[in-house]
Order: sequence, then structure tokens, then C-alpha cells
Amino acid sequence: MGLRKDAKVEMIRRVPLFGGCGKRDLQAIAGIADEIAWPQGKAVAKQGQHGREFFVIIDGSADVSIDGTKVGTLGPGDFFGEMALLANEPRVATVTPMTPMRVLVIVDRAFARLLREDPGIQTKILSTVAARAAANEAIVGRK
Repeated sequence: MGLRKDAKVEMIRRVPLFGGCGKRDLQAIAGIADEIAWPQGKAVAKQGQHGREFFVIIDGSADVSIDGTKVGTLGPGDFFGEMALLANEPRVATVTPMTPMRVLVIVDRAFARLLREDPGIQTKILSTVAARAAANEAIVGRK
């Protein structure tokens, strides 16, 4: 059974990348998010490979590993791959479902098209990214 539109919006709302977006923006982003099933054991993202998708977990859980070492577990509401929407950088970790999963997926081409069509969303996302980068820089600078 698929998520209702308002449930998709709520899942997207929880993603920090979209924190500066209003309800209309979130509805537009949710509108390009597809719901797909992913089998247990088949990596969703592989470290070192270039990603073109961003994922939000609806149901299920996945292990996150870096260089073959488990570094965490993701579950419903967690997300990964957001940098694939913003930069053409290789994945920093491998994400492997430990159970069958349902995920929302946003592909980079659809996201880029949305940003071209609605520059206001782009401005809000870039502001959020800049604020997070500044906060991280401040934390690193204190060490």
C-alpha cells in the first residue's frame, strides 16, 4: 500500500536539507518522490560509487558501513544520499537493507528540474546547506 500524499510530505519535512522549505515547497518535493520496494541484502548505495538518488526509509532497516565496517543502522524516517542531489560526489558509505524496505526515492534529474522550475526552493535549500556548513565550520574551528 502506498503512502498518502500528506504522509509523503511529513516524511520529507523531517529531512534537514528541506528544513527551510514551506508547505507548498514540501508538497512539490514530495511530488517528485517515488515509493519503491527494496529487497533485503541488496545494497541501496555503495561506497565509492556515484549516486544519483536520495532515499527516505518508510519501512524496514539497513546497516551503514564504511570500508566494510558497520558504523550505524537506519530505520523508518531516516534518510541517506542527500549529497547526490547537490554534488556529483561518490557515496561515502554502503547502505544494505537488513529487512525488506520501502523507501521514498528522489532522483537527481527530477530534483534539478524542480529547482529550475522553482528557484525559490533552490534558494531555501542552499541557505540551509550554507547554514549547516557554517555551523560545522564553527564546531571544527573550536577543536
